[in-house]
Amino acid sequence: MLRRVVANFRRQDWTAVVVELAVVVIGVFIGLQAANWNEDRQKNQKAAEFTERLKADLRVEAWNYETQIGYFNQVQANATRAVDALTGTAPLADDALLIAAYRATQYNSNSRRRATYDELTSTGEIGLIHDAALRALAMDVYTLPLGDRIEQGGMQSEYRKAFRTAIPYQVQRSLADKCGDRIVPIGDYAGIAQVLDYPCATGLAPETIAASAAILRKDPRFVALLQLRIADIATDLSNMTVYFDPYIREPLRRLAKDKP
Repeated sequence: MLRRVVANFRRQDWTAVVVELAVVVIGVFIGLQAANWNEDRQKNQKAAEFTERLKADLRVEAWNYETQIGYFNQVQANATRAVDALTGTAPLADDALLIAAYRATQYNSNSRRRATYDELTSTGEIGLIHDAALRALAMDVYTLPLGDRIEQGGMQSEYRKAFRTAIPYQVQRSLADKCGDRIVPIGDYAGIAQVLDYPCATGLAPETIAASAAILRKDPRFVALLQLRIADIATDLSNMTVYFDPYIREPLRRLAKDKP
């Protein structure tokens, strides 16, 4: 091509020179356009794959969010039963009191599904998520410490420490085995309702149950600490179900229903 251009130039065949140069320019232009098109195609494909991965992760987070709400509602219900029994508002038999008091100590840890978000943010490619609402939801879910706060509150609660210190470990082991948390598969929304609050029997001897219940009934600290536990859970649940409902819970619910 170059030799033909030079030859035409020497012959001063300007028409041929212009035609040859036009062919070169058009060829370069088409090549650049093809390269740009291929780059855009690859980028759009990558964006689509990351978007679907992020949606799949957030659907798990939607279930996690509802699990935390359901679980701590059950913890709060058991704390209420225990404090009502200890104050005489709604008496319970010793075994029922012991179960409720144990369940009021519990907290739930959910495994976060955040690999896609972490990859996008660590590589600076969060902009691949073109859906601004989806991007904002992911940022809220993975940066606001709602679930972590309620989990830490349960783990570090003074009531939990008092119960675990006062009640014999053999009793606690039996309560954990017979009346502790149930494992619910990810995505099983129906199972959330009975992850902790379900009928159970401790399997303990009557005298052992009576002795442990007496510890709870005789120490006024347990009423005060249970009331604090109830109030703390109420605050956290209010944040999750009221304050952050329009920003996190409702968008997650909508996404969970929007399955491919």
